[in-house]
Amino acid sequence: MKKSKRRKNQWSKELNDIIRGASGGFLFGIPLLYTMEVWWIGSYTTPAAMSIAIATTFIVVFLLTRTEGFRKTQEIRWLDAAIDTVEAIAIGIVCAAFVLFLLREITPQTPLQETLGKIIFEGLPFALGVALANGFLSGDRYQSSDSEQEPTINATLADIGATLIGAMIIAFNIAPTDEIPMLAAGISPPRQLAIIAASLLISYGIVFVAGFTYQAGLFHSKQLLQNV
Repeated sequence: MKKSKRRKNQWSKELNDIIRGASGGFLFGIPLLYTMEVWWIGSYTTPAAMSIAIATTFIVVFLLTRTEGFRKTQEIRWLDAAIDTVEAIAIGIVCAAFVLFLLREITPQTPLQETLGKIIFEGLPFALGVALANGFLSGDRYQSSDSEQEPTINATLADIGATLIGAMIIAFNIAPTDEIPMLAAGISPPRQLAIIAASLLISYGIVFVAGFTYQAGLFHSKQLLQNV
């Protein structure tokens, strides 16, 4: 029973680490996922260029993993850093492929080399965000918070204000560009609903699962939005 519980805790910790890494990747990589210049580079790149990009990114992500990483651990050995680097790049590629598929920038009809080029050139910057996840999302969700004593209305206003600030920081990197009307014109209503659902799921992971800075305040404060 203890062995089974220990294994379950290990899988739970691994899942939490992956969600933390993906959250950092989305915070860092979302603007590039909506950039047509990166799509074009991926469309016309060669296998040799893809290999060079992967090798270069591996070195950068490896160095970042040694200093930041996406796991909550104090010491990262060289071998662990190398393994985490491969995992960070894999997380970046999978998440980038998922978003590109939602946006219809890759489809089953897209040529294989173009698909790989887009996924790699979008996924590798995404991997940098994964490697910097602890820098983005540092904090302990179980630490005590003074927000327990805050009035409900003050905590709720603070929550709304933080939400608006975060939304503007992320959205202003995307909204003023030509990619948005271009994507909107070619996406069907069911896919739009899928994008909304994915956005809500990703947001939930960033705020409530990944270990966001000062996250304890979200779990213990008397905010109206946290008690619905």
